[in-house]
Amino acid sequence: MARDHDVQALSDVDIHVYEAVASQAVESGGAELGALVRATGLEEEEVRRSVTTLIEQGYVVPQGKGFGLGAHTFGLDY
Repeated sequence: MARDHDVQALSDVDIHVYEAVASQAVESGGAELGALVRATGLEEEEVRRSVTTLIEQGYVVPQGKGFGLGAHTFGLDY
């Protein structure tokens, strides 16, 4: 996990996917891949690549059959 998060280094797609994970995590405790694809309107492979990046950066963590939020240094309002 990256120790010094730089949210500005994330792509627009990564931020869009992160926001979908965050929204679903607040509502149901986690986000499954299919739900992220539907929520973002992106192709599954693009969501997979983005989730991989977010996991590598520590923003998202694997959780059960889906994903949850990792440690972050910025606030979200949901």
